[in-house]
Amino acid sequence: MSKRRTELQRGTVCVCNALSLEINVDPEVQAFVDEQVTLKCTFRSFSPITQKLTVDWTYQPLTGGRMETIFHYQSIAYPAVVGTFRDRISWVGNVAKGDASIAIQNPMMNDNGTFTCAVKNPPDVHHNIPQTKLTVTHRGFSFQLTSAVLLSILVFLPSAIVVILLLVRMGRKFGVLKHRKKSGYKKSSIEVSDKPEDTEQGTCLGRMGTWCLQCVVSASKPSCKCLYRC
Repeated sequence: MSKRRTELQRGTVCVCNALSLEINVDPEVQAFVDEQVTLKCTFRSFSPITQKLTVDWTYQPLTGGRMETIFHYQSIAYPAVVGTFRDRISWVGNVAKGDASIAIQNPMMNDNGTFTCAVKNPPDVHHNIPQTKLTVTHRGFSFQLTSAVLLSILVFLPSAIVVILLLVRMGRKFGVLKHRKKSGYKKSSIEVSDKPEDTEQGTCLGRMGTWCLQCVVSASKPSCKCLYRC
C-alpha cells in the first residue's frame, strides 16, 4: 500500500513539474537577408525567478544535421563565439518579465532552419519544447521586380493603348473602303453635281461679263443695260 502511495505521489510530482513551466514561441518567422530578425520566446514559471534560471537556444539546419547551441543565458548573456552564428546573436529578452527572446544580425539564406528555446528555472525544469522555423529570403529582389513591373505599366501601357486605337481606326477605314469597292459604290447626286455646278456658274458669269462689256463699249447702244441674268 505504501509502495503504491509512493508511486502516486511521484506521478503527481511529475504532472506538477510538467505544468509548472510553459514556453511559447512563434512557429514560423519570416526574415530578410541582412535585416535583423527577432526570435521571440516567452515563458511562465510558478517559481520565483532566481540566478539559477537558464535559457538555451539551439539551431538545426533546414537540411538536417546535428543541433548546435547558439546562445546561453544565466544572469548574463553568452552568445556563441564559434559556429554559424558567431558574433551575430544578441540578447533582447528580460527574464523578470518572462521574456527569453534573441535577435539575429545579418541573417543569411544559410540560416534557414529550426530554432528551439529551452528555459529552466529550478525547481521548474520540465516544460514543453516549442520550435521556431526561420525562413530567410531576399527582400530586394521582390522589390525590384515590383518596381520593374510598375515602370513597365506606366511606360508601355499608354503607348499600347494609342497603337490599339490607331489599328482599330485603320481597320474600320479599310473595311469601309473594301465594302464600297465590293458594292459598286457611286457618288450621290450632291457629290456628282458639285463640279458641274461650279463649271456652269463659271460659264454663266463669263457670258454676263462679255455682254456687259459689249454694252459699255458700244456707243451705238446708249440704252443698253447690263441686265443679263444667269
